[in-house]
Amino acid sequence: MANRYRTLLAAFVLLGTVAVTPAQASAVEPVSVTFAAAEDVFISQAEPAKSFATATWMSVCGTGCGSAAAGQRVALTRFEVTGLPADAEDVKATLEVVSARTTDTTVSVRPVTGSWTEAATTWNTRPAFDGPAVGSHTGFTAGATARLDVSSAVPGNGTYALALTGTDATATVLMSSRETGNRGPKLTLTYTRGGGGQTAGPLPFTLPGTAALRASGRKVFAHYFTPYPISLDNRAPDTDYYARNYLNPDGESGKHAAYGGLLRDRPVARAPISGDYALADLKTEVSQAIAAGLDGFTVDILSVTSENWTRVRNLVKAAEAVDPGFKIVLMPDTNGLASVDSAALAAAMAELAASESVFRLADGRLVVAPFKAEGRTPAWWSDWMTTMETRYGIKVALVPCFLDFNRYRDAFAPISYGFANWGNRNPAANASLGANIDRAHDLGKIWMQPVSVQDERPNQGIFDEAGNTENLRATWKGAIDGAADWVQLTTWNDYSENTQFAPSRNAGWTYLDINAYYLTCYKLGCPRITNDTAYLTPRIQPVAARPAYAQTKLMQLRGGSTAARDTVEVLTMLTAAAQVTVTIGGSAQTYDAPAGVSARTFPLRAGTASATVARGSTPVAQVTSTQAITTTPHVQDLHYRAASSER
Repeated sequence: MANRYRTLLAAFVLLGTVAVTPAQASAVEPVSVTFAAAEDVFISQAEPAKSFATATWMSVCGTGCGSAAAGQRVALTRFEVTGLPADAEDVKATLEVVSARTTDTTVSVRPVTGSWTEAATTWNTRPAFDGPAVGSHTGFTAGATARLDVSSAVPGNGTYALALTGTDATATVLMSSRETGNRGPKLTLTYTRGGGGQTAGPLPFTLPGTAALRASGRKVFAHYFTPYPISLDNRAPDTDYYARNYLNPDGESGKHAAYGGLLRDRPVARAPISGDYALADLKTEVSQAIAAGLDGFTVDILSVTSENWTRVRNLVKAAEAVDPGFKIVLMPDTNGLASVDSAALAAAMAELAASESVFRLADGRLVVAPFKAEGRTPAWWSDWMTTMETRYGIKVALVPCFLDFNRYRDAFAPISYGFANWGNRNPAANASLGANIDRAHDLGKIWMQPVSVQDERPNQGIFDEAGNTENLRATWKGAIDGAADWVQLTTWNDYSENTQFAPSRNAGWTYLDINAYYLTCYKLGCPRITNDTAYLTPRIQPVAARPAYAQTKLMQLRGGSTAARDTVEVLTMLTAAAQVTVTIGGSAQTYDAPAGVSARTFPLRAGTASATVARGSTPVAQVTSTQAITTTPHVQDLHYRAASSER
């Protein structure tokens, strides 16, 4: 079949690419492996302080269980999945439970957030399990095994906790791991091993289909910043507003001259188009994001009256038109909305919430994730949520995005469905991300982890050292290892901070291509590498180089950041070991790169940077920097360029 990534994009946006049919992998037999529960127990609302840790059975029942007013019973079980190979494909996870009684009841499975132990957990100390069901089964026969598909909650190796819940007044009774006969809960994973074969680009693997990616309970959104759409005035790229005023150091009547111009990069340019170009461009960006595997955008709502508000409304329309399954998460920005009162904000959010493309939970609650939520008090947000419900009939699931999560988390916990933070953009600050995720889960909240590339802000005179792609890889590792519930790419298109993932002049699709691999790892388990690919990330100047343009404001390294460095990185994703020759400024070095994913850095030198991957005398991938490295830049420019061997 044609490469899905490229075919889907071509269907949405005509970019002049041609669908490529990859070689088919040979058929291989599926492999199954079964894991017994590491812990399991049930809890009872009617006996909230009692531990059932020694019981040989588990009871699942609805709130009206046994005619009680509050008699819900929930079973908890945990599995430790290990040993799945890196090339495991088509992974399917099945929860198996053995019934102790025959009942015509329904049991659903939900992921558990928060810590718990078999010995100590009671109803009073229960973890959170109020997310959407990932599988269900109706009808239980004594002594028989019931099987529930939980594939969306178990993408691969890792530790997974699941809750079994029900709504029936009759109890479903299941065997626990303490029952003799090895009839406790089990988790069976079935997969196939990668069958080899080389596929065509642009990705180093075959991106799963949209339906498979969206079936995962783990969601990946990108933060959309409305001031920087594809085009601001629908003019030719060399004379449009970006070229005249944002990339030109003397643009906007010299307003940005002190720091050498507002921007260093821009969206991939296009020729003028007819009709409603602003809406058409937003449809293009939605299509690009879908092709990259994203679930939606978190949209930064800076205003409820200005041109930025018009773009928010058009973004919602664009998602509706292209694919309503691509979701828009409402993110009111307390900086931009400082003068907007509660009633006005409620009216604006209610207007947007009428669209089917705006993100809601399975229970119908509207997800609202305010940026810098601490800009308003918890009481203010609580009153606003009440207004949303009483005036507009909309229940809100609040997921505040903090600048300082640890300072404000406890105060916001009673009113929040989940938490997020804006995060950092350097490897040193992203070395231990699991702590925040654990704190959120311990409070019974979902966590939206920020994943980022880099951050350089000419107008603010500050930059982070991203370490080529090291920061991107570190933030994804934190999300995956910490089992974050959602991810927010920060950002899709904030070119003033150089944090963009979106296709751009200076990086093309490279960051989205790299991101697609880790996104798949996060949702479904890491895919098999089937196409040899090399990515190159250099700066175009040494950090200490001074510009020829008379800048009076230069970027300085942010305090606490990874130390600044002058390096070119080669990131390879290879089907098998190979030799890589890296040439920077005419100086060449060769090294052996292993199969799979690996990265290596080399000193930055003036001139062109390139890398060639070969096996024996046969080149299999080649990439060259899009712009030469210089020690005498025109303006200070510290963001990393990026290039791919496959585009």
